[in-house]
Amino acid sequence: MEPTVPTKSKRAAARKVQAAPIATLIPGDGVGPEVIGAALEVIAAAGVTIRWDRQSAGAAALRRYNNPAPDELIESLKRTGVALKGPLETRIGEGYRSINVYLRKTLDLYANLRPTQSFSGVHTPFRNVDLIVVRENTEDLYSGIEHEVARGVVESVKVITAKASRRIARFAFEYARRNHRKSVTAIHKANIMKLSDGLFLKCARAVANEYPSIRYNEQIVDAACMRLVTDPSSFDVLLLENLYGDIVSDLCAGLVGGLGLVPGANFGEKGAIFEAVHGTAPDIAGKNLANPVAAILSGAMMLEYIGHGRAAKRMREAAASVLQSGKVLTRDLGGKASTQEMTAAVIRAMH
Repeated sequence: MEPTVPTKSKRAAARKVQAAPIATLIPGDGVGPEVIGAALEVIAAAGVTIRWDRQSAGAAALRRYNNPAPDELIESLKRTGVALKGPLETRIGEGYRSINVYLRKTLDLYANLRPTQSFSGVHTPFRNVDLIVVRENTEDLYSGIEHEVARGVVESVKVITAKASRRIARFAFEYARRNHRKSVTAIHKANIMKLSDGLFLKCARAVANEYPSIRYNEQIVDAACMRLVTDPSSFDVLLLENLYGDIVSDLCAGLVGGLGLVPGANFGEKGAIFEAVHGTAPDIAGKNLANPVAAILSGAMMLEYIGHGRAAKRMREAAASVLQSGKVLTRDLGGKASTQEMTAAVIRAMH
């Protein structure tokens, strides 16, 4: 029997499949599968084909593998170098360590980036918020070094190193340079933690000297929080240690309408994980109520990272258009739309 010769269209399709990038997909817990599913629909509608290596983590992996971070997950992340991830369950005061923290440390994803911008149509006390939060991701109190000294006395160790401080400062200044941002503000508590936060500031100042065109500022963290909720326009790029960054980034999300609108990414030298910054929201999981915008915008960040900038721009502009119209909004934004209705509206806006 003669071998079948592929037609021109079949050969083109085969080349397209072969050329499609591969990425790890972690649907997550709670509302994760719903919002990540929405992001996948929008990515596909934007015309980008990705081969997804689906993996489990968190509570879903614990149920399936009796391990919240199975070896298959880590192998996939190291192999693909890029992932789109939903929120993962982290129990308060008990249970396994945060898998988010574990993944960042295991893969050395040292830089957490959260662009936080206002959207027309979303009613908040401020307009035109445009903040970039850059958070060190691998050390500080999140190093997980804690122990019971005596009954009723627990000690947690805050670890700050010059290496990590320098590289996160350089990440912030490089981001500012590439994206034409005007200033970087290092946020700290060096008036109290003179050695640890003092080292962080010393490293930030040294790196700042290499970027004379970018204004460098410093602000004590409590004063910075007050200033953010009174005059967020006074900040541009915020540079923070791990714990401060975790807290302040959520505060910034509140300025623009909440965690359902803010994308996030974790970058390292060998890869990146993109994720919405909100939690698993178990109270609305499976009810088709979650806001998918943060996951969609995280997907857009991922597309830009892998070289599909035009499609990423279409996704961002479509989401902004839907929010601006105010006709299709989920409940967290004062509307009545479902997750699926919001997703469909974004897809329509792209066309």
